[in-house]
Amino acid sequence: MTTTDASDEELVADEGTTRRFISWVTLGLMTTASVASLRPSPSMAIYGLAAIFLYLLPAIVFLLPTALVGAELASGWTGGIYRWVSEALGKPLGFLAVWCQFAMTIAYYPSLLAYVASTFAYVINPSLAENGLYVAVVIVVIYWTGVWISSRGTKTVAGLSSLGLVIGTLIPGVVLVVLGFVFLGQGNPSAAPMNSSHWLPPWTGLASLVLIVNNFLSYAGMEMNGVHVSSLRDPKREYPKSMFLATGLVLLIFVLPALAISWVMPSKELSLTAGLMQAFQAFFDHFHIGWMTKVVGVMLVAAALGGMLTWLAGPAKGLVLLSRQEGYLPPFLQRLNAYGTPRNIMVAQGVITTLIGILYAFSGDVSSAYWMFSVITVQIYLIAYLLMFVAVVKLRRTRPEVERGFRVPAVAWVAGTGFVASVAALFIGFVPPDQFGGQPLWRYLLIVGGGLLVLGILAPLAFLTFRKPGWVHPDHR
Repeated sequence: MTTTDASDEELVADEGTTRRFISWVTLGLMTTASVASLRPSPSMAIYGLAAIFLYLLPAIVFLLPTALVGAELASGWTGGIYRWVSEALGKPLGFLAVWCQFAMTIAYYPSLLAYVASTFAYVINPSLAENGLYVAVVIVVIYWTGVWISSRGTKTVAGLSSLGLVIGTLIPGVVLVVLGFVFLGQGNPSAAPMNSSHWLPPWTGLASLVLIVNNFLSYAGMEMNGVHVSSLRDPKREYPKSMFLATGLVLLIFVLPALAISWVMPSKELSLTAGLMQAFQAFFDHFHIGWMTKVVGVMLVAAALGGMLTWLAGPAKGLVLLSRQEGYLPPFLQRLNAYGTPRNIMVAQGVITTLIGILYAFSGDVSSAYWMFSVITVQIYLIAYLLMFVAVVKLRRTRPEVERGFRVPAVAWVAGTGFVASVAALFIGFVPPDQFGGQPLWRYLLIVGGGLLVLGILAPLAFLTFRKPGWVHPDHR
């Protein structure tokens, strides 16, 4: 047996082959890096102390089930969610699952870039944070710039994701929390009540809990690191430990900044897109270092853009490569450029992103527009998770002979919990939050329901209905 310089990795020789092991702590940290973010903090800061409950509940009923189910499926079948769902429920539903993983990005990028625009406004002019025209221009310009960079096959952005975790999440998050504790330690009152009677959010109907739906998107991706379960020495014992570690760290990264924001920003003044920068500005102004607001703004923007660039072409390329084998998309959308980038489908996606961006220009409330597209993103993504939860139960019953590196204990209960939670989140998303700002209900339902119906259901159904044998790429016929 030989070991590398890294204390948490080992190269083990086994019958002439070399196998690399990682520790459960390393896997837990990898999972934390892929999930944790400061972006959802403002939407939970509105609830004050109740943010702890509202983060913990979906962590138990959604975060852990997706991580455990993803580990079993990934350790039994390669090929990701398409393979898992296809093996259990058939190829059409497998296509629906992988399509939803791609289609959610169509609504996700406008909401991400709206956050970028509002954050960058604090670097140049804070009053622009809620200016719809400014946000629309930023969304369109940055998205198309990202497409151009990605289509060139640039390798320089490859390491930006992990760097972005440190620059745009850990450092600002620690600074925000430390400033918050110092702020309270000086005897300043918290803007949100911090007594035991506020552990639970005030109940004013479903609308009072709608912002919890955003946490499902915040936790999305937990299952992705299930592919590394075979790299653990004792997956059955170590994988649950790594997931509980990741869950604890993710909760800390989500909860503490949300509380810090609630200490300094009254909920009625909090913007869902610019709330993070509002809190930083309030803290920095209080401590007479207002110039730091621009520095943190640049850090957050750089990290968000770096993360976007590192995986801008990823979901599209996965869909295109699958469609070349199975003929799900027309040949025009399957084309790769000289750098191996699916430029045509990214351009088609960009046209829709541009139209969504233009909607911001006509929106009188950037926070409401941001919320609606965040909900559409969650709902489309939840379709894929619903199929995944059904698939793991079906495969446990129909394919028991397949060797899995990890088996979910009480799989029907775990998957059932995740399934019910996902259905509940999907339906709650149709209820506008209390913070919607008095916008007409029909407009909210039209945008959210229309987005889910068109992007998540009708589009894949149309591709499956009009699919032709000639759509299979010549290399796979």
